[in-house]
Amino acid sequence: MAGATAEPLLLRENDRDELVGLTRSSSVGAGLAARARIVLLAADGTPNVEIARLVGVSRPTVNAWRARYAERGLAGLGDEKRSGRRRSIDQRRIVAETLTPPPASLGVTHWSSRLLAKRLGTSHVTIAEAWKRYGVKPWKAETFKFSTDPELEAKVADIIGLYLAPPENAIVLCCDEKSQIQALNRTQKTLPMQPGHAEQRTHDYVRHGTTTLFAALEIATGKVTGICKQRHRHQEFLAFLKHLTRAYPDRELHLVMDNYAAHKHPNVKAWLAGNPRIHIHFTPTSGSWLNLVEVWFSIIERQAIHRGSFPSVRDLMIKIRAFINGWNDRCHPFIWTKPADQVLQKIKRKKNSLTDH
Repeated sequence: MAGATAEPLLLRENDRDELVGLTRSSSVGAGLAARARIVLLAADGTPNVEIARLVGVSRPTVNAWRARYAERGLAGLGDEKRSGRRRSIDQRRIVAETLTPPPASLGVTHWSSRLLAKRLGTSHVTIAEAWKRYGVKPWKAETFKFSTDPELEAKVADIIGLYLAPPENAIVLCCDEKSQIQALNRTQKTLPMQPGHAEQRTHDYVRHGTTTLFAALEIATGKVTGICKQRHRHQEFLAFLKHLTRAYPDRELHLVMDNYAAHKHPNVKAWLAGNPRIHIHFTPTSGSWLNLVEVWFSIIERQAIHRGSFPSVRDLMIKIRAFINGWNDRCHPFIWTKPADQVLQKIKRKKNSLTDH
């Protein structure tokens, strides 16, 4: 073993200039520069103990790099590829275990990375890596509901046909109710947004009652006709229909609506029979996503209701009316783009993909 009195290391031809360059270069790693310095000092006959002190390494490290250079030259000073620790568990097994419900003894509905890691005898980081690679997200759940309406295809084709090719000289209106809108008043004044700080409001509130918004969205323009009522019965819905006939006099109206009981009440049916210019198109059961007014309801919820503070139901109704008026000043058409056959094909594909065989 090379000790304090080791013989000078013999350099290969032309290696000295290369080694000097490595010690002075700012583009090579510190480790490679230190190895080059070890070799140069060894070639000058510097004792190993002194080399270790000058370079800031141990004497066995000096011995190792002297031997590496003697054996392989400059090529021996580079970093060797390391195989690394072999994966202790197949990621496919992790995914398979994840897709298997946890045992009842755990009392949980789905696996966490730490619970599964304990079961498989590995780390939660390994579990998380497998989940990320295969797109598995046990913590996430989505909702779905397939329509069981026997007339699903006919209703989808009918309503989408209205959207894509409305009857000439007719108005297509998407109608629905946003019920039980609460007039919530925060217990303290809302603090306005400031640079670096979001708007702040108290988590607690006082309820002052509710209202129901009856609305009709004109798909050609995006205009909304709406009224607020205290209750949500067929009487209020009938009053809303009469309101629409006044808003659109002497025009043929095609109304898209869901299957809520108030929409099919005998009194409503009798009134519609006496107003033949109004045509009703019912969405399939569990098919409210076909009704474009639902899109507008989400807009008014986000922009006017959710963050609002209302000291009374009357104040809530005034704010809703103000939003409708402002919306109608800036409204835009609601355009449906996909034909019925594509929508139906997607429904069938989704349903089949979740069916057990």
